[in-house]
Amino acid sequence: METKVHTQDGTVDLRGRPVLASKTGKWKACAFLVVYEAFERMAFYGIASNLVNYLTTQLHEDTVSSVRNVNNWSGSVWITPILGAYIADTYLGRFWTFTVSSLIYVTGMIMLTTSVSLKSLKPTCREGVCNKASTLQIVFFYTSLYIIAIGAGGTKPNISTFGADQFDDFNPHEKKLKASFFNWWMFSSFLGALVATLGLVYIQENLGWGLGYGIPTLGLLFSLFVLYLGTPMYRHKVKKTKSPARDLIRVPVAAFRNRKLQLPNNPSQLHEHEPQDYINSGKRQVHYTPIFRFLDKAAVKDGNSSRPPCTVTQVEGTKLVLGMLLIWLVTLIPSTIWAQINTLFVKQGTTMDRSIGSSFQIPAASLGSFVTFSMLVSVPLYDRYFVPFMHQRTGNPRGITLLQRLGIGFVIQIIAIAIAYAVEVRRLHVIRVHQITGPKEIVPMNIFWLLPQYVLLGIADVFNAIGLLEFFYDQSPEDMQSLGTTFFTSGIGVGNFLNSFLVTMVDKITSRGNNKSWIGDNLNDSHLDYYYGFLLVISTLNLGAFLWASSKYVYKRETKEVNEGCIEMDSKALEIYPIGLQV
Repeated sequence: METKVHTQDGTVDLRGRPVLASKTGKWKACAFLVVYEAFERMAFYGIASNLVNYLTTQLHEDTVSSVRNVNNWSGSVWITPILGAYIADTYLGRFWTFTVSSLIYVTGMIMLTTSVSLKSLKPTCREGVCNKASTLQIVFFYTSLYIIAIGAGGTKPNISTFGADQFDDFNPHEKKLKASFFNWWMFSSFLGALVATLGLVYIQENLGWGLGYGIPTLGLLFSLFVLYLGTPMYRHKVKKTKSPARDLIRVPVAAFRNRKLQLPNNPSQLHEHEPQDYINSGKRQVHYTPIFRFLDKAAVKDGNSSRPPCTVTQVEGTKLVLGMLLIWLVTLIPSTIWAQINTLFVKQGTTMDRSIGSSFQIPAASLGSFVTFSMLVSVPLYDRYFVPFMHQRTGNPRGITLLQRLGIGFVIQIIAIAIAYAVEVRRLHVIRVHQITGPKEIVPMNIFWLLPQYVLLGIADVFNAIGLLEFFYDQSPEDMQSLGTTFFTSGIGVGNFLNSFLVTMVDKITSRGNNKSWIGDNLNDSHLDYYYGFLLVISTLNLGAFLWASSKYVYKRETKEVNEGCIEMDSKALEIYPIGLQV
């Protein structure tokens, strides 16, 4: 007879009742969520991977404007999760925030499909001469895009953290399963992206944009139906703090108010609740770390004040967010490199020989499928071979530390952009040899010359994208994990905005006077190699900044209750590792 054992982490069902460990959560619950993730990524990349071509060929925007608009939209998609995560952590919870947001997302997809399908909402062309898009057409198209961005703001930060919630950290077996969760979660994401870049891009350019956007819209509706079928199996985290983000303001204010007080020599003299209080409340105690010591004054006991001091756990939560912010800052340049995949790499590919045989041409955006394909191959290899191999040598359950994982990914990215620079130098050499000048002339150089930079960026993403998602979820304060994962999404968003800013400024500065812009409408008469060289330099400098930030970072150390009042320290080792990155 099966023993009815409830989960140890206090998770409940949708009605607030304790859930049975054997009948809920784990991968059997995540399977429903993974289906949604694959279809949602198919929808997103079905738009993002070829949007620059739609803007230039259908709405007739120039190169710089189209790149800027793609980056601004992509940036918004990745920035809005900050609001969605705040709403989830403070008010609605992950599940209900996701539910409302998914309806907004689908509405945007339906509007976008309508926009590219109806003749009245598209510019008309006669005898090769196309009219500019009308104000109504532009407004409807971009409104659809930004409604999708709003919807993504509530779905993106909550679906992955909701998936991670399905594993009980207090159960050793489930905690082990969770160690691989983000690898396989991203695997499903990559699978959806592969379908988009291989299939949807071809359909858009050869069978019609309406069909190319209509298919992922239907797929998204289907995935939502599947997701809600799994509702009885889902575990929901109980919100233990009314406003988790409030401490981020309260702690610095208290530290400033107590700035004239003397810190005690022993951190144990700072204000903190008894361990039993945390056990009774179901919260986790976070232990003192010797960083950002100016915040420690918020926990100094002042007998002359009527206000109670902050606890060490509250102070450490704020320190964690500051530490994550430091790491976040050095991920912005890598996110800028990633933004090239759906913008300049695509435009670069349109100038090259894309023919296979006598009649078939590869859509330039389809080369992005090799990014995804390399991810799909690399994730199982990383999880099944690399992690066990490194675990035997380091003793780390993850094989290598999260920051080491990020560092390796950033190095591979630098190699990729160096190759992109070299290939562009080669392309310009071929242009000079064949005296090509026209913007629509095809350079007699096969598009597969671009393949190495795509493949390397895919491999790099297995290290840094998955590593970042896991890092920010793992290091967030307990009640702010949705908000914590927005460090990941917002980094990508700001990276897109940064690329938009760089492209705009480089174009303005380099086109002054009678000079040719590095990123002109005619890429056959521009200097894209200079821009790639510029990205290579700032990426290398950023790697140095990342190594410094990593050497300063200290991971959180928690105490949690296991097995009826026994206390276990969930501690991250603090020693320095050989390449200067901490665990």
